Amino acid sequence: MAGAPLSIAAMGTTLLVTLSALLIGAVFGALVASAKLSSKRSLRLLGESYSILFRGVPELLIIYLFFFGGASLVTAIGYWFGGEGYIDLPPFWVGALTVGLISGSYQAEVYRGAYLAIAPGEFEAGKAIGMSRSLLLRRIVIPLVWRFALPGLGNVWQMSLKDSALVSVIGLVELMRASQVAAGSTRQYFTFYIIAGVGYLLLTGLSSRLFQIAEARVQRTHRPLQHGA
Repeated sequence: MAGAPLSIAAMGTTLLVTLSALLIGAVFGALVASAKLSSKRSLRLLGESYSILFRGVPELLIIYLFFFGGASLVTAIGYWFGGEGYIDLPPFWVGALTVGLISGSYQAEVYRGAYLAIAPGEFEAGKAIGMSRSLLLRRIVIPLVWRFALPGLGNVWQMSLKDSALVSVIGLVELMRASQVAAGSTRQYFTFYIIAGVGYLLLTGLSSRLFQIAEARVQRTHRPLQHGA
């Protein structure tokens, strides 16, 4: 079927955009979660502002602002240094960054909730056996946050996977854009949009299964901290 190879390749692009966005979001999410948990009011305010901005503004508007607004800014800077012509930004990385920043606003809440779910006794036990702050973070906080956050991260992944379709508006040939191109060139709109839907369901189903396996493994390998260990 004409256009099918393009749709298959575009599924890989969709997966790469979503994976890149999840990793970018993990960095920003961890920083924002730390800020919101901070005892400093200025950091808490900064974290709240980030969450309100990227959760309150429509995703499509954020993509437009970063892609077209960013290109205009880079072009203006280029003129200052003697450059000529309009400078385009790479759609893949702009898409991954914007979806990642949006993802980070949701991941921050997942990490914050996971941290607050840690029982106070875990911290007390670590201190009682003489753990330093860095060791406490590495041996107790990070493993437990990861354990509690994993189900929520699965939901964020699914959200980012669907948000990746919005990147089609800036010209990146991911699954949605490939379906639009194939449908427009063949006039088989129903067929290729159904293919896109099946592709998203396939990616969603496979990734859900992987998260379920990861959750089961984390639950199985987790061992409560033993006093005197």
